[in-house]
Amino acid sequence: MSRLERNLNLAAVVIPFLGVITAGFFAWNHLLYWQDLVLLAVLYLLTGLGVTVGYHRLLTHRAFETKPWLRYTFAVLGSLALEGSVIAWVADHRKHHAFADQEGDPHSPHVGHGGGLKGMVLGLLHAHMGWLLKNHGQASGRQFARDLLEDPGMRRINRAFPWLVLTTLALPALLGYAISGGQPKAALTAFIWAGLVRIFLVHHVTWSINSVCHYFGNRRFQTEDRSTNVFWLALPSFGEAWHHNHHAFPRSAFHGLRWYELDPSGWLIAGLERLGLAWNVIRISPDRQRQRMVEGIQRARIAEKAPA
Repeated sequence: MSRLERNLNLAAVVIPFLGVITAGFFAWNHLLYWQDLVLLAVLYLLTGLGVTVGYHRLLTHRAFETKPWLRYTFAVLGSLALEGSVIAWVADHRKHHAFADQEGDPHSPHVGHGGGLKGMVLGLLHAHMGWLLKNHGQASGRQFARDLLEDPGMRRINRAFPWLVLTTLALPALLGYAISGGQPKAALTAFIWAGLVRIFLVHHVTWSINSVCHYFGNRRFQTEDRSTNVFWLALPSFGEAWHHNHHAFPRSAFHGLRWYELDPSGWLIAGLERLGLAWNVIRISPDRQRQRMVEGIQRARIAEKAPA
């Protein structure tokens, strides 16, 4: 990673955090308008789903197919989350699955950090944010995202990432200014709340999938990695926190595999399917899930009987 890339990633971590501190100061001094919270919620929803449905389930894992215009729309929305350009994000995530919790995984909390409490803390810090200063965007696009590199529209969106960064920062201020009837103060508060605070929230929820969902939580299937399901992260992550389910069945369009596993991203994909905007949606049948659980139990029993 170049020094410029590292500094830009560091800025993407620090500046939204400073925005959260500023937002607290603003709220204490009653500098918070209704449109700030509405814009924050709407942009959190759009950019968050741009990552979960667009970057992740559609472009990385090809869990469903859709029309080109919608595919590109999801790529733009994911870019507005400020988590990296579309091809770099997809390449990083495919590399994560290729080496999950092994040497080569860009953000495993379990590799190369030692044991004990210190190793756990260092590993979680690396998986959450530390990897951004070391491994982020370094996976080979030609190796891990060749299909996107061969798509001219996706290449244009990838090259436009710096302009999309400016858009995701300027848009909240412009909307706040317009809604308020031209008040500069409203533009500033919207920039802080719907811009920086929203980016902070989307970032840390996404990064928690890398860290929390590879350390704490529950497991149901036998997988080679140490992914977990974390129920309290399900709604803010739009269903991504059923991460162990996802690692068991990476191509599934639905990460919530049981009725009580809330998965807003899956609901959106199902809605698009009903509208004829999504097809070849990959589902995992209950029989296939039970088969996977039985296979895991059998492998565990064999491992127990194997000589040390």
